[in-house]
Amino acid sequence: MATTETQELRRGAQSYLRSAMRAPMLNAEHERNLARRWREQGDERALHELITAYLRLVVAMASRFRHYGLPMSDLVQEGNVGLMQAAARFEPEREVRFSTYASWWIRSAMQDFVLRNWSIVRTGTTSAQKALFFNLRRLRAKIGDIGDAGMSAEASSRVAIALRVPEREVSAMAARLSAPDRSLNAPLTEDGDGEWQDMLADGADSPETAVMHAHDGAARVNLVQAAMRDLNERERLIIRERKLEEEAVTLEALGERLGISKERVRQIEGNALEKLRRALIARVGDPVAAGYVG
Repeated sequence: MATTETQELRRGAQSYLRSAMRAPMLNAEHERNLARRWREQGDERALHELITAYLRLVVAMASRFRHYGLPMSDLVQEGNVGLMQAAARFEPEREVRFSTYASWWIRSAMQDFVLRNWSIVRTGTTSAQKALFFNLRRLRAKIGDIGDAGMSAEASSRVAIALRVPEREVSAMAARLSAPDRSLNAPLTEDGDGEWQDMLADGADSPETAVMHAHDGAARVNLVQAAMRDLNERERLIIRERKLEEEAVTLEALGERLGISKERVRQIEGNALEKLRRALIARVGDPVAAGYVG
């Protein structure tokens, strides 16, 4: 079944290519007349003739993107979308050939398709990154830096200058282009022993370390809470608002709340921290080294 479908797709692609190459070329005047009829009168027959005449342009441009490993039929389909967009926006009165105008739209559509589908990782977002993606191989070949190995510092510098991008982006893109996506579930060997994900290092703490950290954290909380009882109510409020909340309250805001100056709040805070240090020293030794007070 799959073989039959593949054969049908190939026959369809071959038929498309033959029809594209058989379409007659248009001279400039006839081309402008067709564009005017479509633009001013909505003449679909004129649009069809205009589009059909430049299907060969789509096929020719699609062949330039084949080395990215995407199906030729998909590239042609995306190019046809760009060709239709060009026909919708073409202004014949500008005295520009439709092929020149359409080339930009066709190339842009194919480039966007390649960037969306070449990798599951988003490859290029800015115009500079897109230029780097589509020109890196050509520039490397031009300067004699050929192969999938990492780029030399000199080669990265020359490409960065040519495309006006940082050298780190050149190195990152070269690494992306040299290594295709690989499934983490792909087998390590032909016998199917193990998967690539088995080689990934686990950055999480071991169960023993996690328990130790949780125990130490709880101990710190209990010690600080016990030391806070040595402070008076105003000192506890200031320490809690200034040191124990995710967003510290400003000295000025606390001063207004307590009816004192912000400098007085600063003095109380300093005295309260010193009390906490003494209280913790009595319990665990050096509280700063232990990370309880700071």
